[in-house]
Amino acid sequence: MRINYHKNFKKSFSKLSVKNQEEFRRRIELFAIDQFDRQLNNHPLKGKYTGYRSINIGGALRAAYKLIDSEIYFFVEISTHSELYS
Repeated sequence: MRINYHKNFKKSFSKLSVKNQEEFRRRIELFAIDQFDRQLNNHPLKGKYTGYRSINIGGALRAAYKLIDSEIYFFVEISTHSELYS
């Protein structure tokens, strides 16, 4: 498994609190073990993000990604639920 990050993801990530950054790191470790672990609530998205999936990071924070091929996951955005889906 290889995980890549879009520049918009990196920019949004850098603006998160240290607590949220740490929580994302914990969740991405879990994702690397089992991307469908119940804690992640991994689910497909609709609308402008059709073809993408989302995982829960904590509270209202979500990370959207797209599977590029069977081994490459490309995270494109991290934001609150309301900001991501508005």
